[in-house]
Amino acid sequence: MQVSVENTSALERRLTVSVPSTDVDAQVEAKLLQTAKTVRIDGFRPGKVPMKIVRKRYEGAVRQDVLGEAIEQAFYQAVMQENLRPVGQPSIEPKAMEAGKDLEFVATFEVFPEVELADLSAVEVEQAESKVMAADVKKMIENLREQKKEWKDSPRAAVKEGDRVTIDFLGKVDGEAFEGGAAEGHTMEIGAGQMIPGFEDGIVGMKKGEEKDIDVTFPEDYHAENLKGKAAVFTITLQKLERGTLPKADEDFVKSFGVEDGDLEKFKDELKVNMQRELDQAVTNRNKKAAFDALLDANEVDVPAAAVDSEIVSLQQQAAQRFGQGQIDPSTLPREPFEEEANRRVKLGVLVGEYARQNELKAEADRVRAAVERIASAYEDGAQVIEYYYGNEEALRQVETMVLEEMTAESICKQAKVTQTKLSYEEAVSGQAQA
Repeated sequence: MQVSVENTSALERRLTVSVPSTDVDAQVEAKLLQTAKTVRIDGFRPGKVPMKIVRKRYEGAVRQDVLGEAIEQAFYQAVMQENLRPVGQPSIEPKAMEAGKDLEFVATFEVFPEVELADLSAVEVEQAESKVMAADVKKMIENLREQKKEWKDSPRAAVKEGDRVTIDFLGKVDGEAFEGGAAEGHTMEIGAGQMIPGFEDGIVGMKKGEEKDIDVTFPEDYHAENLKGKAAVFTITLQKLERGTLPKADEDFVKSFGVEDGDLEKFKDELKVNMQRELDQAVTNRNKKAAFDALLDANEVDVPAAAVDSEIVSLQQQAAQRFGQGQIDPSTLPREPFEEEANRRVKLGVLVGEYARQNELKAEADRVRAAVERIASAYEDGAQVIEYYYGNEEALRQVETMVLEEMTAESICKQAKVTQTKLSYEEAVSGQAQA
């Protein structure tokens, strides 16, 4: 087999591969002999069909199959021989496919870039630390009480912040009603920020049965293009006014969360454990992202367009599933909003992979086990979860990848200048960063 390589761009390669006709013909002959053993043709017993007839009927199809297999095998051997790392599937252009002639084809593809990692000793990385305090647990209890709030008709005549109202409304811009600007029996809590600025404030002070016009202005970044920055008038009718009552943090309240004995202190202890687990993961994610951002900032790297395209498709699919509940065709979503994140992910994948390779990092079995047990601790039947991961190769590989990323981030921090920052529980868990 003869192979020549041409660098058509920084990351694109063009392989010209020639496979001797004798190799192809031998494979065709072997496959025809195998076909002759199993083919059924009227007038002949199985395995007794003359080769002349088998060749006449099947040689064309067999040769096409053999050529496809030969190209695939030759391409694999060629990239191994030339020490290339292709990205995605190659574009194959056959040059010579005729019987009796050497098989020749051209394969065009992108390769992963060669990376020379920068020295990280002068790079600054901020690493956070945090722990769950008694005040955090107390605030969580208050949040849970809010979730269990009971609503009853309010004895007050007028709406105030914190009340729940049921309203009918009709919005108009320049005197014309607009799509999505009307509703009947809409329930909302005043002060929750569910509506555009000024809408909820305008309801404060209204009385049951009252009708009122409220002047508001849509934000400049409003999702509907035709309403951005527009002044609108909403006619609102207050149908129902309710006051919320918080439950006491007592035995019944605790039992409602599955703590059978209703022990409040035991419930607080369980809450703290769960909150600490969430906090630990949030801090790990935040610190990993900071380390990876530093690695990205310190290194310039070209990325294969094919890999970026693949990542864009993945992000489109995720967005379609998240926001469209499977009702949106991902291919109809525009590429532009995903390009920056796709580029970042591919660059990061290249750099993290190369960093791990150069520093000989591998996911340690004991850390993988600890990670699986940490995941399992959030479930009632932890043993079953552990068994699932160690019985599912793909699921376990995902955990191994996560562990290797954490080890890589830790290694980066050992080389860089690290600044420790203390965060509160809320600061650490809010908007959890993803690397």
